[in-house]
Amino acid sequence: MSDRAPSPSKHSSPEAIFRAHGGQLRMSEALRLGISRYQLYKMRDEGVIEPISRGLYRLVELPPITHPDLVAVASQFPQGVLCLISALAWHEMTTQIPHEIHLAVPREARLPRLDYPPVAGYRFSEPAFSAGIEETTVDGMRLRVYSMEKTLADCFKFRNRLGTDLVMEALQLYRKRHRFNLTKLLEYARICRVEQVMRPYLEAHL
Repeated sequence: MSDRAPSPSKHSSPEAIFRAHGGQLRMSEALRLGISRYQLYKMRDEGVIEPISRGLYRLVELPPITHPDLVAVASQFPQGVLCLISALAWHEMTTQIPHEIHLAVPREARLPRLDYPPVAGYRFSEPAFSAGIEETTVDGMRLRVYSMEKTLADCFKFRNRLGTDLVMEALQLYRKRHRFNLTKLLEYARICRVEQVMRPYLEAHL
């Protein structure tokens, strides 16, 4: 007979399992930790947990979610990266309010689709997809977003779709609110193949 203590997740209440994991679980995680579908739905119907996106639940007792749209997208597309206008908004480099979440995925991946919030997917080739990714946590969910300098390079690459005025505003706000890192800007400009386009604008802001 083993003296090993039983796994807490298998012998704790469903609420305790949620709390032990930050109060938020995907259905697949809950099932793996010993919570049955019946228990999960019972907790939902009793108002103990609430769905915040398809297949993602959190305890109602937790503080309100500050970025519900980003949490929903991050939970459904964990390998996607916040890009373009959504990344500009995250870094406070635009006065525009995004009406959809801009998300980059690898070239071979399927474009992300959601009924809500609306998602605009972009396929990025390597090395542009993997370059400049930063990771942070939003309401307990991991979020991947491109750095400020990588986002500017992406915006120059998609300038015809986004509009030149938006790109110029982003560059001005970056210059005003953050340390102007010419080395990084040129590095990502080369990766995104827009160095010749960006360089005159960057030099004008030195």
